[in-house]
Amino acid sequence: MLKTTNLTTRKTQIKETDDLGLSPCIANGQDRTKFEQFKSDSNFLKDPLSAELNNSLNNFSNDAVQLLKFHGSYQQDNRENRQKGKDKDWQMMLRLRCPGGYVPGPLFIALDELSNRLGNKTLRATTRQAFQMHGIRKENLKEVINTILKSMGSTLAACGDINRNVMAPAAPYETSGYPAARKLAKEIADLLTPVKAEATYLELWADGDLRFKISPAENVKKIRKEQFSDGIFSGIKEEPLYGQTYLPRKFKCAVTVPGDNSVDLLTHDIGLVAFTNKNGSLIGCNVYIGGGMGRMHNSDTTFARIADPLGYIKSENVLSLVQAILALQRDYGNRKLRKNARMKYLLHKEGIDWFKKRLTTKYFSKEIESIKPEPIAKLEDYLGWGRQSKSLWFLGIPLLSGRLSGDKKKKIRLIVEKYKLELRLTPNQDILLCNIGSFQRASITKELNQVGIYEVISKNKLARQAIACPALPLCGLAITEAERFLPKIINRIENQLKELGIKKSILLRMTGCPNGCARPYMAELALVGSGINQYQLWLGGSPNLKKTSKTISPENELRSTRVNA
Repeated sequence: MLKTTNLTTRKTQIKETDDLGLSPCIANGQDRTKFEQFKSDSNFLKDPLSAELNNSLNNFSNDAVQLLKFHGSYQQDNRENRQKGKDKDWQMMLRLRCPGGYVPGPLFIALDELSNRLGNKTLRATTRQAFQMHGIRKENLKEVINTILKSMGSTLAACGDINRNVMAPAAPYETSGYPAARKLAKEIADLLTPVKAEATYLELWADGDLRFKISPAENVKKIRKEQFSDGIFSGIKEEPLYGQTYLPRKFKCAVTVPGDNSVDLLTHDIGLVAFTNKNGSLIGCNVYIGGGMGRMHNSDTTFARIADPLGYIKSENVLSLVQAILALQRDYGNRKLRKNARMKYLLHKEGIDWFKKRLTTKYFSKEIESIKPEPIAKLEDYLGWGRQSKSLWFLGIPLLSGRLSGDKKKKIRLIVEKYKLELRLTPNQDILLCNIGSFQRASITKELNQVGIYEVISKNKLARQAIACPALPLCGLAITEAERFLPKIINRIENQLKELGIKKSILLRMTGCPNGCARPYMAELALVGSGINQYQLWLGGSPNLKKTSKTISPENELRSTRVNA
């Protein structure tokens, strides 16, 4: 029988283990920062968002905006439409929750219609394998989210201090461990779904309709019961895993198979490499922890970091371990200083040995074995035709910076609808059209050629694998351009490579600020916005995403190296 505890007992338990070296930042205790107290007072991410949904203003207050993130949305304004003495051009960006990048056909059709009618007529594939919609007005936000829910989708926990969209290789292969990896990603997403926050989400956006409640598999339900056990329990019965203040900052997980690093595995809080038997059943995972990309300019206490190897765990204990790692970060992550709140800073400060000892002392009692050997990993992009199974194919279509608009968007929607296809989004911001019959290949190729899609699949590898964040004009954090400037950068680099006679491609990434949404610090060459039309130059990442790059500056300090746009 699982043991339960109350908050007083929870504090006592943690205090008794302080001899291991670090006092916990108790999520549900006293002496909170202003933001932590705000989360606690929000009634599980409800207030003041609930009241502001129905007022006549065209934007949300700052407090409501902070809660809105947990529901999958960011409030933005179009900087290019700012006029002195007038209101900002307020609009919402909405991000989906779709583990492994899976987007059913009906959901894509609904997104296409919503973006045309209530958005800015575009969709954007993100680097975390989700679609974003831009340009939604406040008064239309509920209709958009409600329609997404009715169309087999969700936006819950796509943003905020919580587990984000779980990544997995997008390729719909039905062999070589890929089905097991996709299944595990879905299970992790369901396992780490907040309980009370989901109830708030459905109350606000679906009028409390429980038909849209996430329904985990039986094995996941079993592990979720452990959220009331000693060590894992937050002390708050309504939100047993997260507590009423949720996590110190965002939390990211990814799953892959040996040899496939399409998910940028080492950039996550938890990265899992899934090993399977000959039948494709999961037998265990290598576990890596403490990766993360975000940093700040002129702050040497913030930095990009790749994950440390924790060890190998048998299949029956993988979900329990993931849950335990999150609980440890909940308790020991830095809640005093948000810029150092990600789990990577805890690993950097205390080390992997301290983390493993703390983990196995209080949160997880099963054996963690030594890391298993893995083949050399590659960055796969899955573009072009690929065999999904003996009778089915998929087609990878490149979307530069993930943007889907105009004739290309219209044509893909018609093909999805006509041939009853589903989509999978890649970490490289591309889309895969899946479940294509052999007899359909020729007609689909012909239709795509009508809008010039198919020809670009064979373009230079530089363009195939380059990615960028949205940046200006909508992102509130952007310092300068990224997505809109990337095509010019690609052309300039391609011309230089041609002049120099260099045939090898370069892994290029570009962001409008140092937060790292396009994972620039893993690229061979990255431009990171540091001023108006100015960028830091980062060099030295690897083509298979196994090491971080460095700035070109004395002693590799994190100071700005200016590259004029």
